[in-house]
Amino acid sequence: MSHEPPPNDAPDPCPPHEHARRDPPIRRPEAVERAVRLFRALGDEARLRTLDLLVPGEACVTELAQSTGERVSTVSHRLRLLRAEGLVTRRRDGRHIYYALADHHVLELVENALQHATEDHDAPDHDDEDP
Repeated sequence: MSHEPPPNDAPDPCPPHEHARRDPPIRRPEAVERAVRLFRALGDEARLRTLDLLVPGEACVTELAQSTGERVSTVSHRLRLLRAEGLVTRRRDGRHIYYALADHHVLELVENALQHATEDHDAPDHDDEDP
């Protein structure tokens, strides 16, 4: 997304003196790039469904494959990608590998995204209201 100023011939819809000064958040470019990768990983339906299956707690790859009706290799590949992005962790217990959400931030991301998606978004915008 570009943050270029409007062309010089475009009228300024809001002169700066009409608003309090807002300083943009200071973020390192690496942090923004990492966040983009996280959202890209979350933006795939199968990956988000897999993460949602981990909301209640850790699960074995076989359990996840049975829950989704997919092959273990397919789910394992997906989990490898999610792990590479830091969204899940794994632990081995004998022949089983258990996956879990990486931390409470991931849990909140998944829950907030799905909660937001279930809300009614037909409410009017504030700028549609009469003054």
